[in-house]
Amino acid sequence: QVQLVESGGGLVQPGGSLRLSCAASGRIFSIKTMRWYWQAPGKQRELVATITSLGRTNYLDSVNGRFTISRDNAKNTVYLQMNSLKPEDTAIYYCNADVDVAGNAKLYQYWGQGTQVTVSS
Repeated sequence: QVQLVESGGGLVQPGGSLRLSCAASGRIFSIKTMRWYWQAPGKQRELVATITSLGRTNYLDSVNGRFTISRDNAKNTVYLQMNSLKPEDTAIYYCNADVDVAGNAKLYQYWGQGTQVTVSS
Protein backbone atom coordinates (compact mmCIF):
# COMPACT_ATOMS: atom_id res chain seq x y z
CA GLN A 1 0.00 0.00 0.00
CA VAL A 2 2.70 2.46 1.09
CA GLN A 3 6.38 1.81 0.56
CA LEU A 4 9.39 3.67 1.93
CA VAL A 5 12.71 3.08 0.19
CA GLU A 6 16.00 4.34 1.64
CA SER A 7 19.09 5.03 -0.44
CA GLY A 8 22.47 6.69 -0.13
CA GLY A 9 24.17 4.48 2.43
CA GLY A 10 27.68 3.16 2.08
CA LEU A 11 31.22 3.23 3.42
CA VAL A 12 32.76 6.57 4.39
CA GLN A 13 35.87 7.61 6.30
CA PRO A 14 35.69 9.41 9.65
CA GLY A 15 35.09 13.11 9.10
CA GLY A 16 33.35 12.47 5.81
CA SER A 17 29.81 13.21 4.70
CA LEU A 18 26.88 11.24 3.35
CA ARG A 19 23.31 12.07 2.38
CA LEU A 20 20.52 9.55 2.85
CA SER A 21 17.21 9.71 1.01
CA CYS A 22 13.88 8.03 1.69
CA ALA A 23 11.10 8.19 -0.88
CA ALA A 24 7.51 7.22 -0.10
CA SER A 25 5.20 5.83 -2.75
CA GLY A 26 1.83 4.13 -3.03
CA ARG A 27 -1.56 5.19 -1.76
CA ILE A 28 -0.78 8.47 -0.04
CA PHE A 29 -3.04 11.40 0.65
CA SER A 30 -0.55 13.26 2.80
CA ILE A 31 2.47 12.60 4.99
CA LYS A 32 2.75 14.12 8.43
CA THR A 33 5.83 13.54 10.59
CA MET A 34 8.86 11.82 9.04
CA ARG A 35 11.77 10.38 11.01
CA TRP A 36 15.16 8.73 10.78
CA TYR A 37 16.20 5.95 13.16
CA TRP A 38 19.41 4.01 13.48
CA GLN A 39 20.23 0.58 14.84
CA ALA A 40 23.76 -0.59 15.58
CA PRO A 41 24.61 -4.29 16.02
CA GLY A 42 23.38 -5.59 19.36
CA LYS A 43 21.53 -2.37 20.19
CA GLN A 44 17.95 -1.18 20.06
CA ARG A 45 16.61 1.00 17.30
CA GLU A 46 16.94 4.65 18.30
CA LEU A 47 15.35 7.85 17.02
CA VAL A 48 17.91 10.10 15.33
CA ALA A 49 15.93 12.95 13.80
CA THR A 50 12.35 14.09 13.30
CA ILE A 51 10.72 16.58 10.95
CA THR A 52 7.07 17.60 11.06
CA SER A 53 4.90 18.52 8.10
CA LEU A 54 5.58 22.17 8.90
CA GLY A 55 9.35 21.69 8.97
CA ARG A 56 9.98 21.63 12.71
CA THR A 57 13.00 19.45 13.51
CA ASN A 58 14.46 17.60 16.48
CA TYR A 59 17.71 15.63 16.83
CA LEU A 60 19.40 13.10 19.02
CA ASP A 61 21.96 14.95 21.14
CA SER A 62 24.90 12.98 19.75
CA VAL A 63 24.16 14.07 16.16
CA ASN A 64 22.91 17.59 16.82
CA GLY A 65 24.99 20.06 14.84
CA ARG A 66 26.33 17.37 12.49
CA PHE A 67 23.15 15.93 10.94
CA THR A 68 20.36 17.82 9.18
CA ILE A 69 16.95 16.38 8.37
CA SER A 70 14.90 17.92 5.56
CA ARG A 71 11.99 17.02 3.31
CA ASP A 72 10.55 17.65 -0.12
CA ASN A 73 6.79 17.37 0.20
CA ALA A 74 6.24 17.42 -3.56
CA LYS A 75 8.39 14.28 -3.86
CA ASN A 76 7.24 12.61 -0.61
CA THR A 77 10.90 12.35 0.30
CA VAL A 78 12.89 12.89 3.48
CA TYR A 79 16.66 13.40 3.59
CA LEU A 80 19.37 13.10 6.20
CA GLN A 81 22.55 15.05 5.54
CA MET A 82 25.33 13.63 7.70
CA ASN A 83 28.56 15.58 8.18
CA SER A 84 31.64 15.02 10.34
CA LEU A 85 30.82 11.34 10.54
CA LYS A 86 32.23 9.26 13.38
CA PRO A 87 32.74 5.49 13.71
CA GLU A 88 29.98 5.43 16.32
CA ASP A 89 27.53 6.60 13.64
CA THR A 90 27.86 3.18 12.02
CA ALA A 91 24.43 1.56 11.90
CA ILE A 92 21.52 0.59 9.71
CA TYR A 93 19.45 3.71 9.11
CA TYR A 94 15.68 3.42 8.78
CA CYS A 95 13.16 6.00 7.69
CA ASN A 96 9.69 6.20 9.15
CA ALA A 97 6.58 8.19 8.30
CA ASP A 98 3.09 8.90 9.61
CA VAL A 99 0.82 8.71 6.57
CA ASP A 100 -2.80 9.66 5.91
CA VAL A 101 -3.63 7.16 3.17
CA ALA A 102 -7.32 7.99 2.63
CA GLY A 103 -7.63 11.69 3.29
CA ASN A 104 -9.57 11.12 6.51
CA ALA A 105 -6.86 12.28 8.95
CA LYS A 106 -6.33 8.75 10.30
CA LEU A 107 -2.57 8.13 10.42
CA TYR A 108 -0.68 4.90 9.78
CA GLN A 109 3.00 4.41 10.45
CA TYR A 110 5.31 2.88 7.82
CA TRP A 111 8.96 1.82 7.84
CA GLY A 112 11.62 1.48 5.20
CA GLN A 113 13.88 -1.56 4.87
CA GLY A 114 16.99 0.28 6.01
CA THR A 115 20.31 1.29 4.48
CA GLN A 116 23.73 0.49 5.92
CA VAL A 117 26.10 3.30 6.86
CA THR A 118 29.63 2.31 7.83
CA VAL A 119 32.14 4.89 9.07
CA SER A 120 35.62 3.42 9.12
CA SER A 121 39.18 4.14 8.04
